[in-house]
Amino acid sequence: MSHIVQFAILAGIALLAATVAGVTGFGGAAILLPVLVLVFGTREAIPILTVVQLVGNGSRVWFNRQSINLAVLKWFSLGGVPAAVVGAMIFAKAPLHMLTRFLGVFLILLVLWRHTKHAPVRMTLRRFAALGATASFLSALVGSVGPLMAPFFLAYGLTKTAYIGTEALTTVIMHATKLVVYGQNSLLSAKAVGVGIAFGPVMVLGSYVGKLVVERLPECVFIVVIEVALVAAGILFLWRE
Repeated sequence: MSHIVQFAILAGIALLAATVAGVTGFGGAAILLPVLVLVFGTREAIPILTVVQLVGNGSRVWFNRQSINLAVLKWFSLGGVPAAVVGAMIFAKAPLHMLTRFLGVFLILLVLWRHTKHAPVRMTLRRFAALGATASFLSALVGSVGPLMAPFFLAYGLTKTAYIGTEALTTVIMHATKLVVYGQNSLLSAKAVGVGIAFGPVMVLGSYVGKLVVERLPECVFIVVIEVALVAAGILFLWRE
């Protein structure tokens, strides 16, 4: 397969991933990561994905900037930044298989829990510090934890553009921190940066298309879409080698 054809296929998948993430706030990494692993290998795929996600989430921040909840961002970052540093430092030697299986089971059970009489307690601002620490640490290891964060943002009451924009900005900070540590530990190559930036325009376009879709979705339908995506991501985590 020629490099041009390979890039065209990857660009098409990246566009789909960015559009899905633009609608649900996550899912893009789950779509893109298996393909990147197949083409570049696991150790290169995670840094490449981090660069791609940084661009994609950055564009979602811009398109939804007027709805961002800065208080949530502050508390999330309080726990998220140091945890991202620790997670990125141990990424090179971490056994990932058991962790991804655990995430898959957790996501599916979380959706089922939302439909029982024991609904999750409402999130408070201070609890976002713990969420930030957990999500950022796991993100440094497995590359994709958007599905893990979604139920907690929804439990706080953020929906549609407020959820998409706020979650995207917390993710930008998380990925930027990881990239610094990856670079300091020789995990971020020029190739990874180049490939990630090359997909930038596609990610921006997908984010824009996703915003147009979100603005036309009734809130009740939006929640259903999120939960379906959560179950799908959980199954993918369980299936992924």
